[in-house]
Amino acid sequence: METNAEKSRSSHRHSFVVAPRVWGLKTVFVNLYFVANPDGSWVLIDTGVPGSATKIKQAAEEIFGKDNRPQAILLTHGHFDHTGAAKELAEEWKAPIYAHPLELPYLTGLSSYPPPDSSVGGGAMAYMAFTYPKKPINLKDKIKVLPNDGSVPGLQGWRWLHTPGHSPGHVSFYKDEDRTLIVGDAFCTCHAESAISVFSNKREVHGPPAYFTPDWGSAHHSVEKLNDLNPEVAASGHGMPMRGSELKSQLDRLVHDFWMVAVPKHGRYVHEPAVMDESGVVSVPPPVSNPVPKVLAVAGAVAAAGLAWAAFSNRKNSSQQKHASQNRPYSHNRVMQGTPPGIDPNQDDPQAHTNNYP
Repeated sequence: METNAEKSRSSHRHSFVVAPRVWGLKTVFVNLYFVANPDGSWVLIDTGVPGSATKIKQAAEEIFGKDNRPQAILLTHGHFDHTGAAKELAEEWKAPIYAHPLELPYLTGLSSYPPPDSSVGGGAMAYMAFTYPKKPINLKDKIKVLPNDGSVPGLQGWRWLHTPGHSPGHVSFYKDEDRTLIVGDAFCTCHAESAISVFSNKREVHGPPAYFTPDWGSAHHSVEKLNDLNPEVAASGHGMPMRGSELKSQLDRLVHDFWMVAVPKHGRYVHEPAVMDESGVVSVPPPVSNPVPKVLAVAGAVAAAGLAWAAFSNRKNSSQQKHASQNRPYSHNRVMQGTPPGIDPNQDDPQAHTNNYP
């Protein structure tokens, strides 16, 4: 059964083609994906930033026709820019939402995520991270757990893989037949910390968004796992899809040089990861000082956004991110022995997982 987009590829104004029966939609600075079966049934992977529901429904109608509701909504993870329209769409479409069990605390109101780190990344998107929502949402009556066997609800020929690091229950989706990979934020195909890069759609493989990654050791292992799949196409949460030899060479380099090109030199989670379990956040390392004052960070972000829009009409090729010093240590994400948890017992109840962190 052909979808509307397969019959007339020029008719879909909102979405972009990723691979056979896979379409993407960009909501401000983050992508979500529509994935179909041969019979025309489909699922939605992620739901964009808050306020995206109307745009998502318009794109779905263009691709699949009216009143063709998804079999399920699948979440790569629960960060605010991937779950913004989840509740509204699930209610309207009467569709179940699936996620990894380690993401449930953040999707059922139990725990906030670890605080974002504005001190890393060096770009406007990173500088503004202190403003990004980290509190949980409550999808308790709609959320289901992904099957243990790796199968994907509502999709044929796909499997999910646990790819933690950016979040504890982060997952990616892979189709063996044509080696199509939907990676969420396990890695990016733009420099996610830079507003100019995010809005210009320049394709480059980078690590996960540094300002929201609390476990770099796990993040590295996840990128290794995804690279071992030898994907032909990779569609990420941030950046446009990449494919073929360009994807392969850049992903190989990311894996090989991860600790030099992806992991920040300094930051809250660089030397010690946040500790999380099935109940949510257990502890976080203490905050580090941010050299960029918050007022200047916001002002710089506004200026960078203007430059990003200008980049649409005048994009120039730039070299890949330069290697950091070859003397960077390879063990700087190990938990430091004797370091106390970053929870203030006078403010935070570790059992409550309210995450009122500084």
